[in-house]
Amino acid sequence: MFNIERWQEIFEAISKNRLRTFLTGISVASGIFILVILLGAGKGLQNGIEKQFENDAEGIIEVWSNVTTKQYKGLNPGRQIQLRNSDYDLPVKKYSDEINKKSDTRITWGGTTTYGKESGNYQFRGVTPDYLAIENATIIQGRFLNDNDLKNNEKVAAIGLKVKQDLFKDVDPLGKIILVNGINFKVIGVFTDPSGEREESRIYMPMTTNQRAFGAGDKINGMMFVLNKKANYDEALAQSKKFTEGVKELLKSKNIIAPDDESAIGIYNSVEDAKQFYDLNLYIRLFFWWVGICTIIAGVVGVSNIMLIIVKERTKEIGIRKALGASPFSIISMILHESIFITTIAGFAGLLASLLLLEFVGPMVQSEYFRNPEVDFSVALTTLVLLVFAGAMAGFFPAYRAAKIKPIVALRDE
Repeated sequence: MFNIERWQEIFEAISKNRLRTFLTGISVASGIFILVILLGAGKGLQNGIEKQFENDAEGIIEVWSNVTTKQYKGLNPGRQIQLRNSDYDLPVKKYSDEINKKSDTRITWGGTTTYGKESGNYQFRGVTPDYLAIENATIIQGRFLNDNDLKNNEKVAAIGLKVKQDLFKDVDPLGKIILVNGINFKVIGVFTDPSGEREESRIYMPMTTNQRAFGAGDKINGMMFVLNKKANYDEALAQSKKFTEGVKELLKSKNIIAPDDESAIGIYNSVEDAKQFYDLNLYIRLFFWWVGICTIIAGVVGVSNIMLIIVKERTKEIGIRKALGASPFSIISMILHESIFITTIAGFAGLLASLLLLEFVGPMVQSEYFRNPEVDFSVALTTLVLLVFAGAMAGFFPAYRAAKIKPIVALRDE
């Protein structure tokens, strides 16, 4: 327990070493300040990455075709694989219980679109009603495609906000007729996309209408799937890997592709991609922890050094105390109190400064992959407790050395 006399002793000891104590306190405070700021930066990176993955539906699996690279069953390499409606039907039927959302796609990268005297070149796609949710786009006027549009080959289209702004200016586009590569389509909706202007420069139309209107037959460019959610990330990753391998096998078998030809069928699995980003984020945060801890260790070493100096300067005093009957424990306690006092005050100052900086400056720092840097208060408090413990350990060894000094030796010290 601290009493008034002990507090007076601590302040007297610190005042005798004001400069060294101040510099040591700055070192300790900067250590915890840097650690908390780095932890906040790590959290900001994590928030930014998570926000990017929110831009698309969770667990997107995209499939497309490429050129074969291996000979198989008498067929030469270099064949361009053309996906068709029947290719899309295979995984839809086999994995119907696992699929939450699905869409095949047929993309035309550039098509002339006209309304009145205005025209532009925009990408247009044949898709299904689930595509809106897969892209995480939002309808702001009218509606998106529905099953009746697909079934009846309706010549309707949902246009992106950029298309609306370019072609319609201040005119309400709903119900208006646009020409896409010379084919009439009625605008039924306008959408926005969190990914930005590029995605908002698209036109979506029913897949069946797209194939018929532009003479594509049953050809498609690719397919997209979102699987049912799992309880945790590991289960979701295992499910997505099993699904992608199964889809590859189905498509390779149907299109006579060598089982070991990894180029002919392309698959993007966002669950695996997310793992790479989270692993990278983990390594960055571990590095931040390492830098911060090293800085704190430097401060703790400074505390240990100043305690050694204090013990040296108070050798005679310690000898007198021991001669008067002071126990080794009381000597150790006296030194430890000073060490803990320095680390606690300096650590709290550094913690408070870092939390205030994150609170007021953090929300102003926003970018595509960095947002809302923050630190859990319990983590910050735990860090402070560990710092105080480290300070106590730093003071223990000088204190133990002081307790071992013999009174006669201490009294002779100059």
